[in-house]
Amino acid sequence: MDAFVSRKRKRVDEPSAALPERPVEEDLDDDSTDFKLALLASLHPTVDQGTLLEALLASDGAVEHASDVLSANPIPKKRATTAAVGYQSSLSSYRLNSPVTGSAKKPLVRKGQTLYLYAPEDIEAHTPCSIVHNFLPRDQADALTQELVAEAPTYNNIEFQLFDRVVQSPHTFCFYVNSLAEAEQQKTEYIYDGRKVDDVRQSTPEMLRACPQVEEAVNREIARRIRDFYPGGKKLKFQTARPWKANTAFVNCYDGPKECVGYHADQLTYLGPRAVIGSLSLGVAREFRVRKVHAEDEQYRKEDGSLADAQGQISIHLPHNSLLIMHAEMQEEWKHSIAPAQAIDPHPVAGNRRLNITYRYYKENLHPRYTPKSRFFVAPSNVLRT
Repeated sequence: MDAFVSRKRKRVDEPSAALPERPVEEDLDDDSTDFKLALLASLHPTVDQGTLLEALLASDGAVEHASDVLSANPIPKKRATTAAVGYQSSLSSYRLNSPVTGSAKKPLVRKGQTLYLYAPEDIEAHTPCSIVHNFLPRDQADALTQELVAEAPTYNNIEFQLFDRVVQSPHTFCFYVNSLAEAEQQKTEYIYDGRKVDDVRQSTPEMLRACPQVEEAVNREIARRIRDFYPGGKKLKFQTARPWKANTAFVNCYDGPKECVGYHADQLTYLGPRAVIGSLSLGVAREFRVRKVHAEDEQYRKEDGSLADAQGQISIHLPHNSLLIMHAEMQEEWKHSIAPAQAIDPHPVAGNRRLNITYRYYKENLHPRYTPKSRFFVAPSNVLRT
């Protein structure tokens, strides 16, 4: 395991007759995570490795502080592990009840590592996302899942040009709009990656039923994000002040643990800058991974000038019937992916499938009729955004 990087503790200025220093904690900062976990395990033999690691992360690598945290919280006993989807308590539950000073939060993710987040408060604190668990009533979520399971066999892979080859995405998808008139408009007036799309469908009855609920939740979360997380409680520059609407939807189907999609950002042609997307997950739980497009630390710059993975990645657990809101800073500043899974827990309705509805707001002022057109013909080609 890579060494756990943590900042050194600042010492308070001491008088000239300084007391002898204690080198123990200073040395521990440079020890590996394995060594620190071994120390914690010797102090708390009934605690499992996952809980020890969470406490160590929440304590910035300080063993003494992590031990105090574990002593102050109820200790879960060790349990047998399986290869299927795991669950984790909130990182914030491992912090001692002490006031937090300063507005800047130290990032928990480290280079070359994956930080796993499950609790809503952790997700919104460390990513540009927020999550609502158990979003729809159970019967409604099951009805929507059944509807999409019936539709999924008719979905297609996305084809795109990669240099001189035509390749397909390792999952299937379909494009939906709210009315037949809008579907016809999409087929005849909108251009995607240099070509028109033939398979545009009207949203299913259960998708239309969920639309007002999605719009209400997304607008509520946008307002809360602005109030609690943005500087001065104001929206970001270029972020629209209009209420968010769910007038289009892309439905992705991941059939089995190996179907996935690599790191990418969603195209903003018809969404505009600072776009917000509401993503409803149904069926099998999967990992949604995010990472910053540009890291902040120049020391990690690669030879090709890229900084994309210098700060590691964050994995967000997306269970059945969860609504993930990707906020205004997400598409320009972060990339996201669905990682392959070693094992999955089959869903009673969806089986091995994960069905994901990404509701989007297509803005009227970005309709293709307002796009300047060149008089020179350009051969259609697909664009791969990574």
